[in-house]
Amino acid sequence: MEFEQIERLKKWRAARNAKAVEAALNGLTEAALGGGNIMDASIVCARAGVTTGEWGEALRRTFGEFRAPTGVILLTPQASEKSLEKLQNRLKKVSLMIGKQAHFLVAKPGLDGHSNGAEQIAVRAADSGFDVSYDGIRLPPEKIVEVARERAADLIGLSILSGSHVPLVRDVMHRLRAAGLGNIPVVVGGIVPPEDVLVLKQLGVARVYTPKDFDLNRIMDDLVGLLETRLA
Repeated sequence: MEFEQIERLKKWRAARNAKAVEAALNGLTEAALGGGNIMDASIVCARAGVTTGEWGEALRRTFGEFRAPTGVILLTPQASEKSLEKLQNRLKKVSLMIGKQAHFLVAKPGLDGHSNGAEQIAVRAADSGFDVSYDGIRLPPEKIVEVARERAADLIGLSILSGSHVPLVRDVMHRLRAAGLGNIPVVVGGIVPPEDVLVLKQLGVARVYTPKDFDLNRIMDDLVGLLETRLA
């Protein structure tokens, strides 16, 4: 279905008047820069066959993109929680070997807005002693790679509940390798059917977590283990 939709989009674009599309998008940009009502320009875009993606990108280039606050507070606790002491000590040793506090990037690519699972993982990882980045929902694959580079991520967790885990993970893994970051362990959590778990692992994913994996401490133990194995 995804392939068929992409092919339909390609045919749609090929059948349009390219000059009319370009002129409509330029008009939209000019209207946006002028600070006026963009409705008239948007109607021209629709009649020229401009896609919603092209329309949105023109406005993002003009206005930028708003990232809502996540509402999650990520602080490494000063006092150790009893159930996490052993894990925290292991992570401290790992961080000493790395030369900095181990950084865990939690990211939600794709369009789904279900953030509860990602937020629980991010908070528990911070409790365990990770330096955690979590920038909220709908982070594009290219932005995930950019953040991984900027923040020197040691581990990446992708949370996907939209059903698009295979193409999204494939995109992220390809971009990580292209950026020279292919050695960073990647884990995936979400609604992943058993037949897709092998596909994700073939793409290079180190671990796949589904709703049956509800023990957060066990997941944290796995994550620290991945870093220990990588350093070994």
